[in-house]
Amino acid sequence: MKPLSARQRQVLQATVHHYVDTIEPVGSRTLVQRFGIPASSATVRSAMGVLEQRGLLTQPHTSAGRVPSPLGYRHYVDCLLPEPGSAVQLLERELAGLSLRWAALDDLLLQLARRLTDFTGLMSLITRPAPPRNQLEAVRLVRSGDRLLVLLVEDSGRASHLNLRLPHGAAEELAAMERWTDRQLEQGTLNWDALPPQLQRSGGVLRSALDQPTPTGGEPTVVHGFSRLAAEPEFHSASDLRPLLELIDERPEALVNQGSQARVWIGEEHPHTALQTCSVVQAPYRCGSEGIGQVALVGPMRMAYATAKAAVQRVARHLELLLS
Repeated sequence: MKPLSARQRQVLQATVHHYVDTIEPVGSRTLVQRFGIPASSATVRSAMGVLEQRGLLTQPHTSAGRVPSPLGYRHYVDCLLPEPGSAVQLLERELAGLSLRWAALDDLLLQLARRLTDFTGLMSLITRPAPPRNQLEAVRLVRSGDRLLVLLVEDSGRASHLNLRLPHGAAEELAAMERWTDRQLEQGTLNWDALPPQLQRSGGVLRSALDQPTPTGGEPTVVHGFSRLAAEPEFHSASDLRPLLELIDERPEALVNQGSQARVWIGEEHPHTALQTCSVVQAPYRCGSEGIGQVALVGPMRMAYATAKAAVQRVARHLELLLS
């Protein structure tokens, strides 16, 4: 993306902060008055127009103010995230007073999940440590007569191959199927629920052959604060929440990426359609030979990202200290 000007960065940051606080679209005059932007309303309005043209702001209704778009949130998280507030220091002091006085790890994880929800107002999720698994990094598809040769490359550098029957009429799908798998793996996993209808023939045979296991092998996952998520205005409809509730019931570990890197998913960046109106902020923690667990917060895209990111990182770091 072409870099934003200093004024555009200031306006985007102020728009995000206003919308997170108020859930209301904002106009240029309000931004100038509330945030003390040293410019006229006309100048700020012009900057908002440019941000809208670039897809970072959107106008929910004609004559309404602007709100951040998913792309605007992404740019904010990547480039404009402020330092977390002083409240995070209070959380850190509370964590420093914790010890393994609970009889089981699950008790400790539940206490931390509750504290995360109380601190942020978001739904929290903590997975138990699981042995690291090699992640699929690339899929290459080659036609050989009536057979489909599939090359699988893992992040460890290990490569393997499959020799499958090529479904009738699927040969013309292979290039598009490769591009789809590349985009999916950039986001962490293959989300077969998002497979386009025109790729069902090649995708169906590939999915059956891979038969991917659940990322954590069924390890217990602690989830707390779903009622907080359901109370957000973005999820006033039960139909909006049903797919997410079903995912939490069946595979809560699928809400997070089981890798070793901290990550922020925003909207449709998440591979699961149930989370495409949400954001997920996660950080890993390591527990010796037992492997890696995840600490995460789930909420609407309209969230205080700086606080959420700092909170999951501090809880993850404290878990490493307690479990080392």
